[in-house]
Amino acid sequence: MLYDVLGFLPEIPIADWIANSVDRITTMFSFFFNPFKLHFGNFMDLFSETLSLIPPVILILFIAVLAFFASGKKLGLSIFSVISLWLVYNQGVWDSLIHTFALVIVASLLSVVIGIPVGILMSKNRLAESILTPILDFMQTMPAFVYLIPAVAFFGIGMVPGVFASLIFATPPTVRLTNLGIKQVSSELIEASDAYGSTGVQKLFKVELPMARESIMAGVNQTIMLALSMVVIASMIGAKGLGMQVLSALQRAETGAGFVGGIGIVILAIIMDRFTKSLRTSKDV
Repeated sequence: MLYDVLGFLPEIPIADWIANSVDRITTMFSFFFNPFKLHFGNFMDLFSETLSLIPPVILILFIAVLAFFASGKKLGLSIFSVISLWLVYNQGVWDSLIHTFALVIVASLLSVVIGIPVGILMSKNRLAESILTPILDFMQTMPAFVYLIPAVAFFGIGMVPGVFASLIFATPPTVRLTNLGIKQVSSELIEASDAYGSTGVQKLFKVELPMARESIMAGVNQTIMLALSMVVIASMIGAKGLGMQVLSALQRAETGAGFVGGIGIVILAIIMDRFTKSLRTSKDV
């Protein structure tokens, strides 16, 4: 009886609607997706190969020097970077680390380039905020695996759909925290800038964004961590890197190889997290 009550309407064909929409979008915009996949894929390959050409010892020392200055001339992060990256090289997964680093950096940069202007728009326009907030909620609550479906439909398999899926998954924190940071700027400072006759652009770049820097960098930090969390999932659609090693080890029940890949991801996460936190708290930046 209860089933009869709930089934008074026929099944709504949401799955068919979504499938048809994706098919139509893929066909309609194939003139964009195919060249983009080709050229962006070539860029990703070139970026990864360029990083791979740098001798590991040079890259490790370069990162250690950057860590020294980023952490306020403290040795802790530099020493950790040298030892942990040497461990990655020692385990024979250096090339996988480079591919993962390239994917995370490109996805995070694209997320920041898109996310900060959108966050600024939300902070300035209530209508935009009311429209974008539920979209961001949807993006953050949707299981990460689901993002692989449109990524594969639009771009096939490989690094490009991996970057696309990571981009969608990792962008919301930058948008939200940019919006929040600008809204939290002291009203006295805003009034003072208005009193001095600042234009909207001057107020944004000389008052609001500098005062919101810590919040924005917190969003960037979360974006990078979310992009890193996608590397294993993205490997399911052919994205190279440590994620593929973990996935391969899982399929073959090779516990040790999977653990080594996981350690590499953790090391990369710690280094990138400490770098962005140092930039967030540094008064020189």
